Amino acid sequence: MSAQNSRKRAWFLLAPAVPAVFAGWLLWQYTDGEDAGPKEPRAAASSPSARPSPSKAGVEPRIDKKPLTGKVVVLDPGHNPNNRLHTAEINRKVNIGTNAKECDTTGAATDSGYAEARFTLDVARRARTLLRAQGATVKLTQDGQRAWGPCVDERAAIGNEAHADAVVSIHADGAGPGQRGFHVILPKAISAGGADTRKIAGPSRELGLAVRKAFEKRTGSDVSNYLGGGSGFTVRSDLGGLNLSTVPKVFIECGNMRDSKDAAQLTAGGWRQRAAHGIVDGITAYLNG
Repeated sequence: MSAQNSRKRAWFLLAPAVPAVFAGWLLWQYTDGEDAGPKEPRAAASSPSARPSPSKAGVEPRIDKKPLTGKVVVLDPGHNPNNRLHTAEINRKVNIGTNAKECDTTGAATDSGYAEARFTLDVARRARTLLRAQGATVKLTQDGQRAWGPCVDERAAIGNEAHADAVVSIHADGAGPGQRGFHVILPKAISAGGADTRKIAGPSRELGLAVRKAFEKRTGSDVSNYLGGGSGFTVRSDLGGLNLSTVPKVFIECGNMRDSKDAAQLTAGGWRQRAAHGIVDGITAYLNG
């Protein structure tokens, strides 16, 4: 028999089996080779369930930004604990835009001798920790590393050069006994000499409103009963730290160190932590407003 006749005979014998083999192959494809019953058709390559996870694809998962990421905040702890040892330096006059004024002062103190400068630095450090936890870049005008000062004009320059989104100068007042409460000091809109606060007066007021509201809520303190007519605000043009600022800035007088009830709060660590929270809450509300 020729080779050609042999191939024809083989095909003749195998042809009836082809349909059965083909049907079996189709069944295997459909069941994916398993003994289980029919499955849902395979997902197309573009289906989300078929896509590789971000880690497998080499894509980092999205991380939400912290609320103050990209914001710059300057905290200005009023005075300096060592100013009292450098009276000649702090008494020299500097230009505050509208006139000349002392470089700095020693600040107030409680009847027991707790200095305003110690209070302001402690609260500023606490507030810095809270702000950094929210993603802010924070700079202090002084962090206890200076022998005295800085002068008020330098304090303003530090905020300006940092292009701060907000600056808060932290203080405690030295009024008479019985005069209680806190108040926020806002810059007056002025243009005189080297001072021009017209552009920052509005934003500073918004910052002040946010700080006053948050500070009152966090500390439970009342607004001043001796300044501001119950508003919790005063507006001034005689403070170099405000006059020379080109960025939104306010002062906060957190209480009166010469009143026994206020002094009891100002000297308590737990209250100072609440004060720091109040200042930070106000800054955060302003920056996210």
